[in-house]
Amino acid sequence: MIIRVISAPIQGEPRVPLSSCLIIRPGGIGDAVLLAPVIRQLKVKYPNIQITILAERRNAGVFAQIPSVDLLYCYDRPAEFWHAVCGKYDVVIDTEQWHRLSAVVARLAIAPIKIGFDTNERRRMFTHVLPYSHDDYEVDSFLRLLQPLGLDHVKERGSLPWLKVSGEAEKEVSGRLEPVVRGPFITLFPGASIPERRWGADRFKAVAAELAQKGYGIVVVGGALDLADAQTIAGESDLNLAGKTSLAETAAVLARSALLVSGDSGVLHIAVGLGIPTVSLFGPGRALKWAPRGEHHIVINKGLPCSPCTTFGTTPPCPCNARCMQEITVAEVVTHCLKQLEHPAG
Repeated sequence: MIIRVISAPIQGEPRVPLSSCLIIRPGGIGDAVLLAPVIRQLKVKYPNIQITILAERRNAGVFAQIPSVDLLYCYDRPAEFWHAVCGKYDVVIDTEQWHRLSAVVARLAIAPIKIGFDTNERRRMFTHVLPYSHDDYEVDSFLRLLQPLGLDHVKERGSLPWLKVSGEAEKEVSGRLEPVVRGPFITLFPGASIPERRWGADRFKAVAAELAQKGYGIVVVGGALDLADAQTIAGESDLNLAGKTSLAETAAVLARSALLVSGDSGVLHIAVGLGIPTVSLFGPGRALKWAPRGEHHIVINKGLPCSPCTTFGTTPPCPCNARCMQEITVAEVVTHCLKQLEHPAG
């Protein structure tokens, strides 16, 4: 493996105040959203710092919604990757938790300080390594990466919202929603990155029906993979936006919502980053690490002995048909939704 033959970096002295930082964030949407407090902390401490992000096309849209990001490049666009790696920085922070490629990229970038997680042999690629625990909220794990820079704010998650919806996306969404939505509405996201995290379209449909009877509007969002579920829930109505909105427009829908109901997903984390109340359904995923925090969020998790089973993003095949999700009932989801809507915290 290439990581075993590359020499370890020589630690240098960073220039203070820091003027440039490369943050590496491959992976999904949720990781990108929960990285926003780190970016904010850097900008608060060093207002003139230029923050460059090296992401992937699948999560790059999130960073376009984080105001403190100055430059955004993608791994999977060769010219952009080359620009990012060939730059000179005061510090490089690799936020990947397990896979090795990003650590090699951090090693190749020119910087006196290279920071990353001490989870495997990737540690050799950094000048400073930090511990990583599956029992820590991911925002806190990311904030820990700032400790070598003297920013020891592990519990300071930053004030909400972390994300900012663009005016263009807001305008587009307003044009779609205002003709059909009257009053407060609830957004449902039935999707998930793996089948084991899906709760089921029929259950979401039953929740939608009960909440609609209470007078709440219902809007369904999702991507191309969620079209069938979304049609089961909302039919062909104008409130079914699955496959019809970009990531930025989906965020704009969430920003107007009274509540989001979702499984463990990137869309859930976008709602959290926008300061929108949520009811979330957890099973295979690690709630201690990924579930929203705070009084505006209700997490339904049966806590079965076999769950959570996901480790570093990998979920093994389930021998009991994702019982941890199947045991969550429509009645309890509706009850928690009404609690959030009729007796909001704070």
